Order: sequence, then C-alpha cells, then structure tokens
Amino acid sequence: MELQSGLILFGVFAVLLTLGVPVSFAIGLATTATVTFLLSFDQAVFVVAQRMATGLDSFTLLAIPFFILAGNIMNRGGIARRMIELAKVIGGSLPGALAHCNVLANMLFGAISGSAVASAAAVGGIMSPLQKKEGYDPAYSAAVNAASCPTGLLIPPSSTLIVYSLISGGTSIATLFVAGYLPGILMGLGVMLVAGIIAKKRGYPVIPFPTMKEIAFKTADAFLPLLLIVIIMGGIIGGIFTATEASAVAVVYTLVLGCFVYREVKITELPSVILESAITSSIVLLLIGCSIGMSWAMTFSDIPYAIAEALSTVSENPIIILLVINLCLLLVGTFMDMTPALLIFTPIFLPVATELGMDPVHFGIMMTYNLCIGIITPPVGSALFISCSVGGVAIKDIVKAMLPFYFSVVGILFLVTFIPDISLFLPRLLLGYAG
Repeated sequence: MELQSGLILFGVFAVLLTLGVPVSFAIGLATTATVTFLLSFDQAVFVVAQRMATGLDSFTLLAIPFFILAGNIMNRGGIARRMIELAKVIGGSLPGALAHCNVLANMLFGAISGSAVASAAAVGGIMSPLQKKEGYDPAYSAAVNAASCPTGLLIPPSSTLIVYSLISGGTSIATLFVAGYLPGILMGLGVMLVAGIIAKKRGYPVIPFPTMKEIAFKTADAFLPLLLIVIIMGGIIGGIFTATEASAVAVVYTLVLGCFVYREVKITELPSVILESAITSSIVLLLIGCSIGMSWAMTFSDIPYAIAEALSTVSENPIIILLVINLCLLLVGTFMDMTPALLIFTPIFLPVATELGMDPVHFGIMMTYNLCIGIITPPVGSALFISCSVGGVAIKDIVKAMLPFYFSVVGILFLVTFIPDISLFLPRLLLGYAG
C-alpha cells in the first residue's frame, strides 16, 4: 500500500510539474489522486480541502504576510543603499573590497528583509555597476552576489524557518531564529573567503580606508534599519512578543522608517506595495495549504515510515544516512523551489533524523541551509537568475564562476550537519534550550 501510494503521489506530481502545471496545483492534484486511491473521490475532495483549511488556520502563519509586507516596504525605502555603505566601511580594506561589500550587504539586508531574491535584486543592482566600473569580471560579481544572497534565509527573521516550525509540529520559532545566526554567518564568511582568494589572484582593488568621520556617518545612517533586528530578536528572546507579533511590529517600524523618516516611500505608493504583498502572500499560503494536505496524505499512507525503513537498509551508520538525506535534498533543490521542498520533505526526513537522535532545531537549520543552495543552482535557481539579470551575464558564464562558491557552501553544509553546536550553541546560551 505504501509503495503504491508513493508511486501515485510522486508520479502524478512529477508528471504535472513536467507539463508545466504550477507547483501548488500539482501538489493539490497529486494529493487528491492519492487519497482517491486510498478512499474515494468524494471523500478525497472533502478530506484534502478540510486539511488545507485547518492547516492554514494558524496564528503562526500570520507572520508570513506581515514579514513579506515589511520586506516590500524596505525594498523601496533606500535601506539596501544604506546597508551597502555600511558594508564598505566593514569590508572595504580587504582584497576585492567591492565583492566583500556585496556579501556583507546581502547578509545585512537579507537579515532585515528575509528574502534572498530581494537581496539579490536590490544589492546586486547597486553593486554590479560599481564592480564593473572598477574592472571586476561581471561573471565573478554576479557569482558573489548569488552565492551570498541566501544568507538572509538563515539569519532571522526568516519566513522559511516559520514554515519549518509549522510543518515540523511546532518547533519553537524563537529557537530556530537564534539557531540560524551562526550557520548564516558561516555561509557568508565562506563566500567571502573564496571571493577574497580569487580577488587576490586577479589583483582587484581595495577601497581606501574611510576616515573616522565617514565611519561615524555611514554607521549612523544605517543604525535605524539595523535597530529593527535588535527590536525583533530582542523582543522574541525577551518574551515581550511572539514571532507573529514581531512581524506586525516590523511592518509598523518599516512603514515609519520608509514614509516619515527617510521619506523614500510615498503614501500614494502604499496601495501598490500592499497589493504586491497580498499577491505574494496568497501564493505562499496556497502552497503551504496544498503541502499540508500532501503531508497528511503521506502520513495517512505511511510513506514516511516506508522511506525510513528503506534508508535503514542502506546503512545503520548515522553519518551515511545523513549524507544520503543531504544528497537527496541537494538534488531536489536543483528542480524544486525552496518552500515546497521544505513542506514536502520535512515530514519524510524529520522522523528519520529524530530516530537517529538529531535535534529538530538542528535538522531544521541543516535542511534550510541545504535548500538555500538550491535557489542558486540551475535549472530552477531563482536567486541565480536574478543575479544573472541584474549583473548582465549569461547563465553559462555565471555557473562556471559559481563552482568555487558551490564547494565552499557545500563544505559548510557538512560542518552544519555534523557539528550540532554550530546550530545549537546560541539557543542554549541565550534561551537555555535543552536540545
């Protein structure tokens, strides 16, 4: 029964994706077909719709549209430019200074906006012309931008970690947020290391060290956007508000910042920003609802148990099993977007990981990091294509330039996988987490 259900579920899903059916509809139709096989068509339609509705009836999920709205306001509020100016102060004296500024700006802006694609577009759009003017190879610049933009999906606030919290059965969002800091920073530092080595070999210029007056001015100019991170994480860690309430605070703060402090977002632009955010939120939430239905269908037909049994026949060594899980996720990430992959494969692999003694928070960070790599790999990597677009380079050129960065981020992935303290040190220190 498990084999037949699995073949129907993933077979129908794969066929529909191949035919170009949108992911949400492909998931929903594959789920309905599987439940029809197990029950009947009438029951399948009722059960799938019910599971979608009850799955979306969650206070936690309110954080996603709020963070999306806050990110869209920030994208128009001149915050990316301020992050870049601050990044020049921090990394300007290193070899390949503008490349390091790109990485640091992606880390800072991504941490505020929570969007890899927004970071790639906003930061890359500003940095690419500057690097081209200084003689940087456009493919190298685009590769640096692509490789570093996913850091914002690990450094909180992150909608991706909120989705994992929901699908994993209520893993603490606060703990996940804190756990994402070190892996996200390590990813950024790994990209900077590779970028620095390449820049040194090619003799790319450094930026003259700024005066104390310039340092003070640029730090002060970026202070208010950075304060948002302190407010959100300080409030969550201090128990002042939940992650969902923090998302609403983020909207109010960015609205005041963009409209009244910096005055780079006009009141007349807000309806279009809200509409854009509503469309994005509806797409994400429909995807989550359909994936919750698929997760229930997999559980109902014992597919996760069957896959766990199959993995146990491969090896009883936890290291080998975790390597197999990572390789599967790396493969999945090349053709599936991050959110549906997270929603579909968390119920499959999380029970296997916990059976091996892996902490759910550690597993969530490992899985999120792994799928971050997928958005910078062809053929579906959204952040990769955005970086190509803003950098004005062809996909074949950027893929070649990306190779050393792939080695770096995959190497750090294995560190995150096999050294739990990279993910769990800060939660234990700051939150007293016992995992």
